[in-house]
Amino acid sequence: MMENLMPWFIAATTAAVVLQALILVALYFAVRKTAAKLQGEVAELKEKSLPMIQSTEAVLTELLPKTAKLVDNLMELQPKIGHIVDTVVELRPKVQLVVSNLAETTASVRAEVQRVDATVSDVMDRARLQVIRADELLTRTFDRVEHTSDVVAKTVVSPVRQVSGIVRGVTAGVEFLLGNRGGKNGASRAQRRAVPQDEMFI
Repeated sequence: MMENLMPWFIAATTAAVVLQALILVALYFAVRKTAAKLQGEVAELKEKSLPMIQSTEAVLTELLPKTAKLVDNLMELQPKIGHIVDTVVELRPKVQLVVSNLAETTASVRAEVQRVDATVSDVMDRARLQVIRADELLTRTFDRVEHTSDVVAKTVVSPVRQVSGIVRGVTAGVEFLLGNRGGKNGASRAQRRAVPQDEMFI
């Protein structure tokens, strides 16, 4: 029984070995193809990156002396910068004092300005009040003058007119009497009547 299965077992083993060999060959070709592809990409990348690397190296080579010089300059400036920092630190209390004095001065000036503003406002209010009072005084004065003019017109002008009327009446009566007595002298009577009564009164 075992002797009958031995050929089948050998055949299966042989098939397995052949299959493994084929798989190994396939893997070999796949790896070879992948390696060739990777080599191509590496070569392409090298061709593209090599000029950039070279230019970068050139730039770095050119910048290296300048950078070294800049570092040397910074090293030379370090004491000066330290001195400036020390000076600023020393001046800080003085600056703070100046700022404090300036703040106090500003507050004092603001208070003075407010006081002057209040004084000016008070003066303006008083001046406005005085103007109002002067206007009222002038108004009252004009009213009194007008009232006085009316009183004078009533107490002086009216009696003067009355006296003038009386004088005119007396004058007319005298002329009438003189006219009757001196009837022969008609021309002199006409001349007397031609004289205006207002001119006689004046």
